[in-house]
Amino acid sequence: MLSPHILVIGSESATLHAVNAVLANNFSRLAEAATEAEGLARVQSEPAPDLVLLEVSSGNGRALHTLQQLRSLRPGLAIVVLSALGNNRLVVDAIRLGAQDYLNMPLQESELQEVLVRYVRPQDGVGMTNTETAVEELSNGEFFLAASSAMRKVRVQAEHLANSDVPVLILGESGTGKKATARLIHKLSPDSQRQFLRVNCAALPGELLESELFGYERVTSTGAMRTKQGKFELCDNGTILLDEIAEMSANLQAKLLHVFQDKQFFRLGGENMIGVNVRILSATTANVHQAIVERRFREDLYDRLSAFTIMLPPLRERQEEIPLLLRHFMGRIAAQYSRPPLQFSPALIEACLRYSWPGNLRELDNFVNRYLVMADEAMAIAELRANGKARGIQGKSSLRTLKDETEVHAIMRALEETRWNRKRAARLLGISYRGVLYKIHQHGITPNEGDHDAVVPRSQESLTKAFSGRRRI
Repeated sequence: MLSPHILVIGSESATLHAVNAVLANNFSRLAEAATEAEGLARVQSEPAPDLVLLEVSSGNGRALHTLQQLRSLRPGLAIVVLSALGNNRLVVDAIRLGAQDYLNMPLQESELQEVLVRYVRPQDGVGMTNTETAVEELSNGEFFLAASSAMRKVRVQAEHLANSDVPVLILGESGTGKKATARLIHKLSPDSQRQFLRVNCAALPGELLESELFGYERVTSTGAMRTKQGKFELCDNGTILLDEIAEMSANLQAKLLHVFQDKQFFRLGGENMIGVNVRILSATTANVHQAIVERRFREDLYDRLSAFTIMLPPLRERQEEIPLLLRHFMGRIAAQYSRPPLQFSPALIEACLRYSWPGNLRELDNFVNRYLVMADEAMAIAELRANGKARGIQGKSSLRTLKDETEVHAIMRALEETRWNRKRAARLLGISYRGVLYKIHQHGITPNEGDHDAVVPRSQESLTKAFSGRRRI
């Protein structure tokens, strides 16, 4: 018997009708199981399906137990749960137990089609492939995850906006994925093969930022003309992301407004007008409306930038994505370090779900990095609990103490694994060599007595000299 492409476990006739409507145009085989027991029997006795659609409901605890059994029977099986709108806790539990994705019922044909494209291989084996998660790879290690209803909506918005030159303002807390969203819009656009550049407006003071954006022309001491192209010229016919746009000075805001209006500008020190055709995307963590009221941001520039606004929700409002993100970050970081990935136990995932992640995806990424290096689940759970308690009750001192302890443990483990080769330890930790030296000095870390072959670090005095008298440029 041929393996079914799709196995639907559930009794809702509307679900079967919706799946059938999509499969009629794209796939040829559908298996149905009216009960969880029947579904388990099919998976156990027949070749594994490409995808299981499992109905779950708040009054049916058996469905989650079935999910666990399916995971045990077929660890690599793609499972998407179907749940009534509003059952967020149930969805989170299902994702925690190993479901790759979820859909709200009643099913929308477009959303179902997207899930089928993501997880199911068609008959001819061309085009679509099975994937482990809903991660969409972009470039330079960036990715976009649309596994929650809120982020699916953002994905749809990005797809629509990609086909126009309308300016887009992306708002959200730090670490929510504003840069990835901008890059997604560019990737989906007809100009995806052209230049995409990001400029952090908060990282440079006014004149340096102006030079970075518009370039300059200067006469050298020999009388020669030295010219530097700015990001707008380099991005001609491409896309530029102005990150932290609300930090831009008032004078530069006025010059940027002229670029919007005229698509022309002068280089610093230049006399010739330069024309460009650039798609401008912008992003900020600031409260733009408050900045306008306080006259720190021009309202007319805001009107130009925000022809369309995308609001990215914080991670605490899309908890169902946390287990998927944990697995994705672990796989990526483990591959980077050439180490086997660690598993996330139900207790650790539950601790992650209870934590509010004020640093969002960036903080989650760092947490997974530390967990892989330390390989200590108890410490990872304790860190999350202490971090949450420090914000809510004890203030920052206990958090700082815990972070110091965690940092020392991670550095010691990396040094021991590399037999005190500090350059290799720095690569393992993902920080600079000088950073490792500083941390060894800061925490007074020394080799254990048993580390006979360890490369002993320089003395406290020599380390102090190494860091004194230097200034970061």
